[in-house]
Amino acid sequence: MSANDAMPAAEPTRNEIETMRGPVLIAFGASWCGYCRSAQPLIAKALADHPDVRHINIEDGKGRRLGRLYRVTLWPTLVFLRDGEEIDRLVRPDDVNTLRATLARIDPADRPASQQVFTHPRPAPGAPRCAMWE
Repeated sequence: MSANDAMPAAEPTRNEIETMRGPVLIAFGASWCGYCRSAQPLIAKALADHPDVRHINIEDGKGRRLGRLYRVTLWPTLVFLRDGEEIDRLVRPDDVNTLRATLARIDPADRPASQQVFTHPRPAPGAPRCAMWE
């Protein structure tokens, strides 16, 4: 985390995160972590194309419960959410194109229709099966 990316004064709770609407990127890390510092310019560059994505930096470490709830073991861990649901995650990202592609999964509005990424929900138990899930 760079000096420009201040940690929130109060860490959000898991419940607050799960009730957030829209696209959210949660970055777990530590201000002294070299991997976190080197990822910051890549994250900022990728987020520039997604102004509607809410970006929350969480200072993680010993005794920090939120990181454990999200099973964070390495820094930085980026958790990509849409409407409170985890869609994807990246650990120690080192490529801006991978970040952009993952952001597009939670915020496809800024991409041309030909490049949008669509996800399909799994059918409910007992619902007719689709060949895609076989």
